Amino acid sequence: MDRIRLRGGRPLRGSIPIGGAKNAALPLMAAALLSEGPLVLTNAPALDDTRTMAGLLAQHGLSVEHDTIARTMTLGGTATNLVAPYDLVRKMRASVLVLGPLLARYGEAKVSLPGGCAIGTRPVDLHLKGLEEMGAKIDLDSGYMNATAPGGLRGAKVFFTQVSVGATENLLMAATLADGMTELVNAAREPEIDDLAHCLIAMGAKIEGIGTDRLRIEGVKALHGATHPIVPDRIEAGTFACAAGITGGEVLLEGAKLEHLGTVARVLREAGVEVEEAPRGVVVKRLSGLRGVDVMTEPFPGFATDMQAQFMALMAVAEGASMITETIFENRFMHVPEMNRMGARINVHGSSAIVRGVSRLSGAPVMATDLRASVSLILAGLAAGGETIVNRVYHLDRGYERLEAKLAAVGADIERLPG
Repeated sequence: MDRIRLRGGRPLRGSIPIGGAKNAALPLMAAALLSEGPLVLTNAPALDDTRTMAGLLAQHGLSVEHDTIARTMTLGGTATNLVAPYDLVRKMRASVLVLGPLLARYGEAKVSLPGGCAIGTRPVDLHLKGLEEMGAKIDLDSGYMNATAPGGLRGAKVFFTQVSVGATENLLMAATLADGMTELVNAAREPEIDDLAHCLIAMGAKIEGIGTDRLRIEGVKALHGATHPIVPDRIEAGTFACAAGITGGEVLLEGAKLEHLGTVARVLREAGVEVEEAPRGVVVKRLSGLRGVDVMTEPFPGFATDMQAQFMALMAVAEGASMITETIFENRFMHVPEMNRMGARINVHGSSAIVRGVSRLSGAPVMATDLRASVSLILAGLAAGGETIVNRVYHLDRGYERLEAKLAAVGADIERLPG
C-alpha cells in the first residue's frame, strides 16, 4: 500500500493547475444515462472515483472513453443492464446518482445502497422520497433499492427537509425526462449543481432557477448529446490555498474561480492569508503570521465541509485558539488523533473541535482515514519539522490528481513510496 513521505518547512512558490471538479464530474458522467449521446466532457479529471464511475457506467452498457492527455471523456449509448451492483457501488457513494437517470429513461433500476468514505451515515432517504413523489415505486430488499416507474415519472413539487447535494442532483436529472413541471424547493446551491444544470440544458433540458434554492424543471421527451467543460475543482483550489498559507508561500491557482471559493476565501483572509483574483486564476499568499478563526461548516455558500480538515491543519499552527464546528457529517473529525500525534493541540467536544495553535508541528508516521483527512495530514506535514509518513494514501487518489507532483513542482519535499 503506497505511502507519502514529506519533509516540511519549505514555503511553496509557483503555479498549481486546478483540475476539473470531482464532485461535478461524477453527476455529469451519470447524466450520460439520460440520452444516447454522445456526451463529451472536457477538463475531465483522472481520479479513482471517476474511474469507478466509468466502470459502473460501462457495466450498464454505456461506452466510456477517457483521453487523459486531452482531458476529455466521451460517454454514450443505451443501457443494457439496469442493475448497479454492490461490488461497484460500495466503493463510492456517488454511484447512487445512476438511480434517477435510469428510472427516468428506462422506467426501472436496481441500485445497491452506497458506500464511500466512513465520515457519516449520509442516508439516501431524501433521494427515495423525492422520486416517490414523482411517481416511482421503490422497495428496499437485501441491500438494494428496487425502483420502478412503469408509466414514467411525473412532475411534482419536492421540498427537501434538509439541503442535500446528492438528492438535488438525482432529482434534477430525473426531472428532465419527467412528464410535466418539477419544482425542487430547498435545493442545494453548490457550483457543481449549477454545472450539472448547465450541462443538462446543453443536452436539451429546460431548467430555471439555477444558482437559487428553487429549481424548476419542465420535462422533455428526450435529451441529446452535448459538449460540456467541467467546472474547476473548488476543493482542490481551497486545499492548495491552505498549503500556501500553512507554509508561508505564494501560489497561483491556475484556472480556479474565486467566486466558487466563497466563504473559504473570506475565512482564509481573516486568518491572515491573502486571496485575490488574477487573470489566470487565484493568487494566494501569506505575508505574516496566522490568526485563529472560528468556522462552522454549512451548505454552499457557507464554509464547505470538504474543507474542514484542511482548515484545521492551518489553524493547528495559527496564533491563538479557534473553534471548528461540523454540522454536515457526524464522523468527520477522524483526522484529529493523527494531527495530535504531530504535536497539534486539538480537543473534540461533540460536533466542535477546539484548536489551540502551536508554533510548529513535528513530523510523525500517521494514518489517513478518508479523502479530506488524508490531504489535511499532507498539509500538516508541509508545515512540520522533520519527516512525516502518511499511510493509506489510496484515499487521496479518489479526489486529487497527481497531488505529490503538483506540490513538488512548487517546492515541497514530497514523494510517493510504493507499497
